[in-house]
Amino acid sequence: MTPSTTLPARERLAQQIRFIIEVDKLKEIFRQTVLINSRRAENDAEHSWHLCLIVITLAEHANCPQLDVLRVLKMLIIHDLVEIDAGDTFAYDVKAMADQHAREAVAADRIFGLLPPDQRCEFRALWDEFEARWTPEAKFAAAVDRFQPMLLNCHTEGAAWRRHGVTRDRVIARNSYIAEGSTTLWEYAQTMIEQTVAAGHLATAPTA
Repeated sequence: MTPSTTLPARERLAQQIRFIIEVDKLKEIFRQTVLINSRRAENDAEHSWHLCLIVITLAEHANCPQLDVLRVLKMLIIHDLVEIDAGDTFAYDVKAMADQHAREAVAADRIFGLLPPDQRCEFRALWDEFEARWTPEAKFAAAVDRFQPMLLNCHTEGAAWRRHGVTRDRVIARNSYIAEGSTTLWEYAQTMIEQTVAAGHLATAPTA
């Protein structure tokens, strides 16, 4: 992208540095998922790094064979920055999920607004693309974003799921659109879910 010509170089750099300093706060936003070894809460920066590494490793399994991997990485490295203001919203908290997008959109305006105009527009467009899942890249990015917490839960005896009383049917309903980005990852995820249920680490829905 061509740098904006409307700002002096030093002012442009100052805005970029201010943004970089601000987003360091992402390292202090903690999620409900826990790390496989230490079992401490994962932070958002760790989550973003892990997503990007998963994309680089598993891009060949995307439904779209001509995937723009760099675009996927850009979406995943910035999409959680809004949680600096909006906080982490647990995926199975129905009440908090109701206004999640509205809260995060306000946060996107502020945080991306720290950047020079051209980068502000680029980052916001990437965030909107991820939220809407309207491109193959956004669908794969969203698939990986759903797959990673499931992977951690399945390898920590369903830690976050058990803590919040989440059941198999809710996990399936929440994550089924992984198939939009990768049918291969969704098939693998379904196998993980059933193994976790069989091990007694994920409850099935109570019968009526």
